[in-house]
Amino acid sequence: MNRFGGFATLVAVAAVTVGVAPLAGQAPADSAPKPPPTNHVETNLLGFKLSGYGEVSYVYSTNDNAGTVTGHLYDRFHDQFTLNGLKLVVEKPYATDKVDAGVRADLVFGQNATVLQSGGLNLGNQGDMTQLFVTLNLPTKNGNGFQLKAGKMVTLMGLEVIETPNNPNWSEGHQFIFVENYTALGLSAEYKFSKYVDAQLRLINGWDVAADNNTKKSFMGRVGFYPDDKTSIGVVGFIGPEQALTADATQANRGGIDVLVNRKFGAKTSVWAQFDWGQESANLALPDPTQDAKWLGLGLWVAYDASAKLNIAVRGDYINDEQGARSDAAFGLPGGTAHKFGSGTVTFNVKAWPNLLFRPELRFDSSNQQVYNGNQGQVVLSASAAYLF
Repeated sequence: MNRFGGFATLVAVAAVTVGVAPLAGQAPADSAPKPPPTNHVETNLLGFKLSGYGEVSYVYSTNDNAGTVTGHLYDRFHDQFTLNGLKLVVEKPYATDKVDAGVRADLVFGQNATVLQSGGLNLGNQGDMTQLFVTLNLPTKNGNGFQLKAGKMVTLMGLEVIETPNNPNWSEGHQFIFVENYTALGLSAEYKFSKYVDAQLRLINGWDVAADNNTKKSFMGRVGFYPDDKTSIGVVGFIGPEQALTADATQANRGGIDVLVNRKFGAKTSVWAQFDWGQESANLALPDPTQDAKWLGLGLWVAYDASAKLNIAVRGDYINDEQGARSDAAFGLPGGTAHKFGSGTVTFNVKAWPNLLFRPELRFDSSNQQVYNGNQGQVVLSASAAYLF
């Protein structure tokens, strides 16, 4: 009770006595992954920029499972202070008005890196290179340029991204964890047709693998629509085999669609709605190898600038994993059976100090099964502090 009382007081004081301006780039307007904050440090290498952040947190769950928080990602350690990580971005931007090249590398060191690592790339248990790609720009008449990228890149799916300071909420939602990939390695062709339409098309080794785990490649593409300066719509499609090579894995395609809609209301409120649907053909790696696996995800976010120093973000999400294929034994959830689960989250984004983002959060998780240490729900209280540079 003393721990709960202290944490509740911390959250209340932060919400009432201080406020925050939303972090630059905090809430991506569409489904294309967004870079870390635009502030950076110039290096001695001409044109190269260094940016990133360091983050620590504390998490408490009412129904912890042997010291872990069921179904959570970065906030998976119950009643612990966590060194989430140091994120470093080194980038040499390219010019869009001429033939030019650029490079970008994203490195993560800390406990977040453990759950982000791709198969076939090992930087140690608490290190990961989430991105490393080279971009070739070819100039076009409209001045936007046509970009070809090669290397490891973050996914095109969803609102939430790997860098938590860029998300409306601190904890990652169920859609980010269970129905999206984090990264992919391959080629990407990108073009902005006009201020109303852009597109990306990727040929990749697969979901979250640096070294291909089968003999065929996967595809992922996105089309973005921007009907006005307050609205964006991103549509992502994907298809390809994702399981490790077995007798039938190369024929077992995973395909689906991800749709993200964003609308701004006035100068203070932003709303996002995300829909995910996916299917994987029957194969030996699924909980039931005799039938196709299907899943559906829904998410809604509302972020409001209460003051110059306080942004309040609310999220609700829902997953229907029809065969238990996407939540199969992942992060403490049961596998091999139909599973419906979701969460409701409120986050106070407090930026009352230069470069420091403090984020108290209250979250409720619910399931149609007793997955939270014998219960169908759990309350998770957390707070994170990130310094951005």
